[in-house]
Amino acid sequence: MNDKITKHPLNVVGKYYVDHDVCLDHACCVDEAPNNFRMDKHYSAYVCKQPETLEEERQCRAAMECCPVEQYLRQF
Repeated sequence: MNDKITKHPLNVVGKYYVDHDVCLDHACCVDEAPNNFRMDKHYSAYVCKQPETLEEERQCRAAMECCPVEQYLRQF
């Protein structure tokens, strides 16, 4: 398991971020929280906007839960 976090350079500052080295380009985060996540030209996800409303916060949590990498890391 990679213990080093490499935040995607396009992530906006805040509590949500995408680790560039472990992103599998699954895009479920974009589907779950389209106002907050985008894919770059290499199909790697990043946080384009931190949540500002309760609904966006809910969507960002749902994006984390659907992420295959997040699910894998939670098993440890």
